[in-house]
Amino acid sequence: MTINKAKNENTLTVSVEGRLETTTAPELDAVIKENIDGITELVFDFSKLDYISSAGLRVLLSSQKIMNKQGEMKVTNVNSIVNEILDITGFSDILTIE
Repeated sequence: MTINKAKNENTLTVSVEGRLETTTAPELDAVIKENIDGITELVFDFSKLDYISSAGLRVLLSSQKIMNKQGEMKVTNVNSIVNEILDITGFSDILTIE
């Protein structure tokens, strides 16, 4: 998995490439926690994300809880496989997906 982050004033965009699963989710969680202070908009770009497991979903959920207090979060460029996982788990109802 590859993580690229870009800060633009109060916006943090995190692009994730590869598979977000048990072994890689802690890395994404650490990147979010290290960079979230002062952020009012968090954007996950999943255009190159191939798969997300329950561990990855937990990172999204914890990020959403933080952003509920300090701004907004959205998930963009979700492919059909990841979108199906988000639908089945009910995450599509609690996340903003564009």
